Amino acid sequence: MGISDRAQKNIDNSEAIGKMFVSGDFSKIGDYIAADAVDHAGPQGDVKGLDSLKAMFTQYESTMSDAKNETVKALADDDYSMVWMKQSWTAKTDDPMMGLKAGERGNMESIEVCKHNADGKIAEHWSFMSMGDMMKMMQKSMPMPMEPAQKMGPDSAKGK
Repeated sequence: MGISDRAQKNIDNSEAIGKMFVSGDFSKIGDYIAADAVDHAGPQGDVKGLDSLKAMFTQYESTMSDAKNETVKALADDDYSMVWMKQSWTAKTDDPMMGLKAGERGNMESIEVCKHNADGKIAEHWSFMSMGDMMKMMQKSMPMPMEPAQKMGPDSAKGK
C-alpha cells in the first residue's frame, strides 16, 4: 500500500526547499511555501510570510557555500511531512550562531516537520536538530567549561 498523491506532493514540496539551499535559487519559493506561512524555527522566533522567509533563506545562503542536503527518510500524510535530513556546508564568513569560522565545514542532522495547506504548500514549519549537533555548535559558539566525564551523571548534582 503506497501513500496518497497528496502525501507524495507534501514530501516533494518539503524536499524542494532543501534543493533550493543547494542551488541558492529561491525564485520558485512561492511554488512550495504558502504566502502566509509561518516558520517556527527562525533564529529569533517565528518568521511570518513568504517575503520574510525568502529574505531569511537568502541571508542563510549568503553565509554558506557548497551546501549539500541528503534525505535520510521522508514520511507524510495528507496534512504533514517529516523529512530527516543530513546537511553540510562551508561557512563563507565567521558564523557565531553556528560556531563556525570562515572556511570551516558545518554538518548537522535535523527532522523538518511541515504542515501543508489544501494546495500542498507549506503553511507551517518546525525544525528539530540532533542534540549532539546542537551541543557541538553551542560549545563552539559559547565555550563553557565541562566537568570531567567521571563527575557527570546523576550523582554530580549531589556533590559526589
